[in-house]
Amino acid sequence: MLVAVIAALALIVTDIRTPHLHAVRAALSLVVYPLQLLASFPADTVKSFSETVISYSELQQENHRLRQDQLVNDARLLKLDALEKENIRLRVLLENSFQLGEQVLVAELVSVKLEPYAHTVLVNKGARFGVHPQQPVLDAHGIVGQVVRALPSSSEVMMITDPNHAIPVEVNRNGLRTIAFGTGQANRLHLPFLAKNADIVPGDLLVTSGLGGVFPAGYPVAVVDKFETRPDKSFANIYATPKANLETSREFLIVWSDSAPVVLGEKPAAKPNADQDKPQDKPQDSPQDKPHEQP
Repeated sequence: MLVAVIAALALIVTDIRTPHLHAVRAALSLVVYPLQLLASFPADTVKSFSETVISYSELQQENHRLRQDQLVNDARLLKLDALEKENIRLRVLLENSFQLGEQVLVAELVSVKLEPYAHTVLVNKGARFGVHPQQPVLDAHGIVGQVVRALPSSSEVMMITDPNHAIPVEVNRNGLRTIAFGTGQANRLHLPFLAKNADIVPGDLLVTSGLGGVFPAGYPVAVVDKFETRPDKSFANIYATPKANLETSREFLIVWSDSAPVVLGEKPAAKPNADQDKPQDKPQDSPQDKPHEQP
């Protein structure tokens, strides 16, 4: 043991005072370096795997956020074609023009109602998010339907192809108004109230007319794909294919026509009592002369 200590001290003194051991150190480093890499390999592998998992999780979250942003932006662009046609027709009345920028809420598909001919789905946004019946629902391509029942944490949406659903529409090319009914068949709407000489042809785009107060004007609904007439009938037999991907969409937009944000959990402020502002010495009117005030 003493000999080893003396030899170590001698090597240290020799290494400090003379350069003779530099070549030996360089040769030994070539032998030791692979062993150093082998010893650090497990720690480096664990660190690299952790960074990969964290990066993948962050990428998934960013991808989900970007998909929602893209869905909102695509829905806001749906009206461009309708706006262009309105400008061509020189409609200058501001109250009749389309209003962009409705407030929207992204909702995801939860389940599909499995009854025959009933086209109803359940989404994961309900009354606690401000959702209420008769709100329009759309996807990135067009109108999907409307909310028929708002539960606390979910809502039922009736699609436009449901046989109990009807939506006021107009031909985007010329403004011809009519009503499109669901047929109970996937991707098929029926327009039964147009005469045989109506100015509508296959390929015409149908957009919401804004009548009825449920669906804002200008959103794409369907494209006419069939126009038939019969000699014994006064009305044409017209069918259209919805623009929305009713069978494949998993994310929807619930729309508020009013652009003012929905405030949740706040009650409207009480109106000030007009009687407090009246002078006390002013004589009160008799009940017969005083007009009835609505509460």
